[in-house]
Amino acid sequence: MQTVALNDGVAIPQIGFGTFQIPAGAETEKAVAFALSCGCRHIDTAAAYFNEADVGRAVRASGIKRDEVFVTSKLWLQDYGYEAAKKGIETSLVKLGLDYIDLYLIHQPYGDVPGAWKAMEEAKAVGKIRSIGVSNMTPKIWQSLVPQFDTPPSVNQIEYNPYQQQKPIRALMAEKDVKLEAWAPLGQGNGTLFSEPQLLDIASKYGRNVGQVILRFEIQEGAIVFPKSTRPGRIKSNLEIFDFSLTEDEMSAIRTLDKGKGMHDPDKPGVAEWLLSNYKIHE
Repeated sequence: MQTVALNDGVAIPQIGFGTFQIPAGAETEKAVAFALSCGCRHIDTAAAYFNEADVGRAVRASGIKRDEVFVTSKLWLQDYGYEAAKKGIETSLVKLGLDYIDLYLIHQPYGDVPGAWKAMEEAKAVGKIRSIGVSNMTPKIWQSLVPQFDTPPSVNQIEYNPYQQQKPIRALMAEKDVKLEAWAPLGQGNGTLFSEPQLLDIASKYGRNVGQVILRFEIQEGAIVFPKSTRPGRIKSNLEIFDFSLTEDEMSAIRTLDKGKGMHDPDKPGVAEWLLSNYKIHE
């Protein structure tokens, strides 16, 4: 599996398996187990996905050596601040049933992020976390928070696909060699995206499906992707993108699809309050 070197020296598989919106319980465990059996070695979860325990069970039951599976989880808003974040990290470790987490992220960039970041830095220093990063940071949020960090993030996990190519924040991230992780790398199944003539033509040329072409574009742009599916055929085909390459002309054609905006605007007023009221991971 192709890997990317993060700015702290940790190697991360460039494609993984996302578990957002997969129901907790047997469905998550089964999907993760199948992804691992297909050769996937990077699993992305979060406290607010409510399926950390299921991911952990699948990883532990896989028979794959722990150091061969890259596990990402995320700290939720309710656990921001230094002391609360320390407890949140321990809770994630317990739910996952793992001795360490490969990558741990600030899930939403609101509230006492600096306090939470300090707790994450300390957890990294003692080996409970290998890499730390952020998520959903726009240029405005990045410039207000990241200068307060002693340790730069290793990744910023943001909405990214041909319709939302995130050029402004990518320029800021490049200054500190922060890698882009793509959530919604397939536009959450956007039918309009999957009907774009450029993508259909390229897919036909290579005998691939449009999803594979999109993922291949993102990989060649340097992104780390983790498409989500519960369908075995789709899980398998999403991983089969390393035996063909897009030409520069094809890459340029896909770049022209950028609309410069996506489904989610982290800068919109009231986002933090809405998230806290709709996603409570504990009382």
